[in-house]
Amino acid sequence: MPFATGVTIRINVWSLRTGRGCRFTRVRAAQSERRNPPRKDASVAEFTLPDLPYDYAALEPHISAKIMELHHSKHHATYVKGANTALEQLAEARDKGDFANINKLEKDLAFNVGGVNNHSIFWTNLTPDYEEPAGSAKELLENEFGGLEKFKAQFEAVALGIQGSGWAVLGRDNATGNVSTFQLFDQQGNVPFGVTPLLMLDMWEHAFYLDYQNVKADYVKAFWNIVNWKNVAERIDAAK
Repeated sequence: MPFATGVTIRINVWSLRTGRGCRFTRVRAAQSERRNPPRKDASVAEFTLPDLPYDYAALEPHISAKIMELHHSKHHATYVKGANTALEQLAEARDKGDFANINKLEKDLAFNVGGVNNHSIFWTNLTPDYEEPAGSAKELLENEFGGLEKFKAQFEAVALGIQGSGWAVLGRDNATGNVSTFQLFDQQGNVPFGVTPLLMLDMWEHAFYLDYQNVKADYVKAFWNIVNWKNVAERIDAAK
């Protein structure tokens, strides 16, 4: 007999072995179902770890294969797991009507989703086949910052001025079209609403320490050799 999802049925093992006293009834099943009503699927999409568009060693010597492997397969994967865990715990809290930890769970979700999305953008912002800015990227750099070199100076100041962990970001305001650089704290703090990220640089220690130790400036300088300006241009065009 097929059983409804969520119905708890207790079976006496002795009864199954002997064939005696095994009393499955719809009444007992119905009683159990009333105590434990089936949960309705909320159809919450899970986060997944994206593949890199290049091999772990492709960005050497600027970023080592060791760092890339750890960064992607361990750190990024941990954020994916954390985001999905937070979603599950929030769903469970809603089902139970228990909101004692709702603020903590929402902070956990924001932090981990930030980690998932920031890294997904970061990987595509990098390339082993560097080309100078062209098209929309070149136009933006010249019009907004006075050219690539002046933009580099501003972006480096943002990145190297981060206290603790965070990201340097070039973003475009969706309402006005204005472009700005800013620091993103941890994985989600200090981010204006309605801003589309165009270029991101991970300034967490796990992104560079094995290669550059505490010399952040060398890591930032190496970054310019692997920026994917084509991807930046695509993001600019998509945001218009």
